[in-house]
Amino acid sequence: MARIGITGATGRIGGMVARLLENGPDELVLIVRDAACAPRGPWRVRTTTGYADPANREALAGLDVLLMVSAAESADRLDQHRAFVASAAAAGVPHVVYTSFLGAAPDAVFILSRTHWATEQALRASGMALTVLRDSFYLDFLPKMAVDGVIAGPAGDGVVSAVAQSDVAASAAAVLADPAPHAGATYELTGPEAIGLARVAETVTRLTGVPTRYRNETVEQARASRARYGVPDWQLDAWVSTYTAIAAGEVAAVTDDVRALTGREPLSLERLLTR
Repeated sequence: MARIGITGATGRIGGMVARLLENGPDELVLIVRDAACAPRGPWRVRTTTGYADPANREALAGLDVLLMVSAAESADRLDQHRAFVASAAAAGVPHVVYTSFLGAAPDAVFILSRTHWATEQALRASGMALTVLRDSFYLDFLPKMAVDGVIAGPAGDGVVSAVAQSDVAASAAAVLADPAPHAGATYELTGPEAIGLARVAETVTRLTGVPTRYRNETVEQARASRARYGVPDWQLDAWVSTYTAIAAGEVAAVTDDVRALTGREPLSLERLLTR
């Protein structure tokens, strides 16, 4: 019996992974900020104040494999990740499964991919075994990109191989249940096809009855239309780069990795909206 640690268990991915593994033979340990917010289930709960908490070394002690769900977007996310990696290594965690991003690279168009790439490098340098799950944009998020019935952004005619959150969770659970064969592997988790935002809008309209359309913007228009939210520049740039990454073809790759890990075909947008 292995002891599996799961971070982000109060969020969507970590919570789904915990549920998928709850009836297995392994012992689950959820690492959360607030024990009162942890899902109820047959697992242990350990608390920390966040990824940069020095107490993480104690919270991670005794684990055989750890799911490291990337921290919430912030200006210091990379610093948080590096601190957490250091704590995991110091705690003697032998194997980490990290949720990264498709096309992670130091010069990625999608700005947040750069942080994922740097985190991967920190994990590789740590001496711990590593499995990387590079997921595409979430399929669940695409319909939510519409504001007042319009998906607007500088994506041009680009396409995105978006993947359902449930498929990411199932892939992570499959790796955690038998991690040894996946040590050193990088998986690119995508949906079954790459689709453009105009087709996303058409599909949402057709299947939900909510009129939705896509409007291409310039980068300048996109920044101006989002400036009203009053977010810091790094966040505004990240939002806009979601679309420019699609335009650049950075998230267009389609792989068979979800099926290879889970034994099932990944969800399409049509199936997600009608299930």
